[in-house]
Amino acid sequence: MSAATTRSRTPDRLCAEAVDLARTAAEEAAAPGVVGEHEGLISEGDRVVTHFFGCREPGYRGWRWAVTVARASRAKIVTIDEAVLLPGPDAVLAPEWVPWSERLRPGDMGPGDLLPTDAEDLRLEPGFTGEEEPPPSSAVSHEMADLVEAEDAELTLGTPAHLAMAPARGTIAAVAEELGMRRARVLSRYGLHTAADRWEDDFGAKTPMAQAAPASCVSCGFLTPIGGSLGQAFGVCANEFSPADGRVVSLAYGCGGHSEAAVMPKPPQPSPPVVDETRVDPFPLHPAPDTAPGDS
Repeated sequence: MSAATTRSRTPDRLCAEAVDLARTAAEEAAAPGVVGEHEGLISEGDRVVTHFFGCREPGYRGWRWAVTVARASRAKIVTIDEAVLLPGPDAVLAPEWVPWSERLRPGDMGPGDLLPTDAEDLRLEPGFTGEEEPPPSSAVSHEMADLVEAEDAELTLGTPAHLAMAPARGTIAAVAEELGMRRARVLSRYGLHTAADRWEDDFGAKTPMAQAAPASCVSCGFLTPIGGSLGQAFGVCANEFSPADGRVVSLAYGCGGHSEAAVMPKPPQPSPPVVDETRVDPFPLHPAPDTAPGDS
C-alpha cells in the first residue's frame, strides 16, 4: 500500500476536529431542530473529511446530514465544502422506478383505461395488407406450401394405390368427426341463445368497459375467432392484460387493450392558477388565543 493511500484513509486531524463547524453548516442547510447527534466521520481524501449528523425530520428515518470539510495544503483554516442530506444504511427509500409497461399486470385495466400496443409487439403480426402476395405465416403462402410438401414427402411412403389401406384422414368418419357430427347430442337453439345471452351480459357492448373502449373487438388483433354459428357474433380474447383474457367476448365488446390503440390520450390540462403577487395572505398555523371554538 502506498503512502498516499494510507494518508487518504487516515482522517485529517484538523478536519476531524471541525465538528462544530460542520454542525453549523448542517443547521443552516436544514430546518431548525432537525439536525441530530454526530454519528461519525469518514476520510474522503487528503485533508477532506465528511461528518455525519442524524436527521430528526419526520419521514426521513435513517437519513443523515453529510457535511464535507476540507483545508488547503499547509493551511490551518478548515472550510466547508458541501452539506447534503443522504440516506444511511437503514434509510427508508422509495422503490426503484419501473416503467409502466413493466408495472402493468393482468387485471389492472379498468373502464376508460387505454393500453397502447407497441408497433413491434411480438404477440401480433401483419394481417391483411391489401397486396396479392400473402404474408409468410399464411397457410397459402409459398413458404408454408413448400413446408407442407416436405412434411408430406417424409410421412407418405408412396401413392395411395401402393398403401395397405387408405389414409384415415380421407374417410367419411374422419371428416364427420372433424365437423363434430359424431357426438351423441349437440347444443339446441335454446342452448345457443342462453349461452349467447350470458356472454353478451358479461362481455358485451353494453358493459362499462366497452362503452369507454376506443374500438370494438371485431377489429382487434387479439381476437381469436371461434367456429360454429356463434362465431358470427363472438370470439375469444387473447390479450393477457385485458379483463376478458381467455373469455368469450362479443364482437361489439372492447377495452383499452385494443391492438390498434397506439396513441395514449393526453390528460386534460387544468388552467393555470391566478396568483396575486401584489399582496400577502397570512395563513396562521395556530388559532389566536382570543378566537372562539368553531370560528375560522
